[in-house]
Amino acid sequence: RAKEPVFDQKFFNSCRRTVKSTVDGSNETVYFYAAPRQYGVRMPLLVTLHSWSYLPSYAPMIDTFKDGDARGYAVLAPTFRGPNNRPEACGSDLAVQDIVDAIEWAKTQTLIDDNRIYIVGGSGGGHMALLMAGRHPEIFAGVAAYCPITDCARWYVDSLGLGQRYAGMLRASCGGSPAERFDEYAYRSPLTWLGRARDAKLPVYIVTGIHDGHTGSVPVGHAIRAYNALADEKDRVSEADIDVIQRTEALPQGFDPGDTKDPFYPENIRIHFRRTSANVRFTLCEGGHTGNAAAGADFLFRQVKGRPADWTIPAQASGAVGLQQITK
Repeated sequence: RAKEPVFDQKFFNSCRRTVKSTVDGSNETVYFYAAPRQYGVRMPLLVTLHSWSYLPSYAPMIDTFKDGDARGYAVLAPTFRGPNNRPEACGSDLAVQDIVDAIEWAKTQTLIDDNRIYIVGGSGGGHMALLMAGRHPEIFAGVAAYCPITDCARWYVDSLGLGQRYAGMLRASCGGSPAERFDEYAYRSPLTWLGRARDAKLPVYIVTGIHDGHTGSVPVGHAIRAYNALADEKDRVSEADIDVIQRTEALPQGFDPGDTKDPFYPENIRIHFRRTSANVRFTLCEGGHTGNAAAGADFLFRQVKGRPADWTIPAQASGAVGLQQITK
């Protein structure tokens, strides 16, 4: 094995590369690291996405790259046109293709197992992970999305009501308000595309905290509606129940919480509600605008393209158990 890398800010910066866009020819920044591997053995690829307002945030990304080295997979962090405050970003065709281009480029850097390519993100990264699930389900073996934005027009209204800056960022990205550019907002929204992920039977894991929208920026209804788009009709959560959960930060009276036992969710971040249907699992846990990286990684690396979704829950958790605050 090669000398152990020192996973610090300097090392992370050394992972910076550029990939030429196949759409407009621009040179787009990516961060890439492939763990040492046995000769001739293909490795999994984890595509990890930055949040709504930031480029790859260094501390969480460093942890992901470090985990990739320990577990023997490659990590790719594209910038996909950066913060969502201009038309080229925010789920545009350019941003989508940047991720596709980055994945194809990664395959030229090391041997990648095409049946084990995964994508994960939180908040704006969750938005883009679910958008990629719908736009290009054929690429991925599994998707994990934490506290995702799933309907851009709805989030515009949410942001105005919460007094947040994201409505202005959406106007800048979409060229106006939803009333003026509704089709543009819909085109950039995962809910428009998730039917394709459902048809492809792509395994998807969605997590959000029950207090998001109160102690966070994305009301929980966004994540629940993504689950609904992927789930069988009989298992979906009604709009009336979504409204109660979102307003009261609690389940409606008599609501079935499902199977809430999971070693990745100890009592302080306990599961309030979980439901698995078709090829999607939704987890509503204690917390705000958060994600569970250890649980998401355990789910992702069980998935292999072309096989049924593996919903195994281990007897013991691996990795650092706890929620990660998602930068917006």
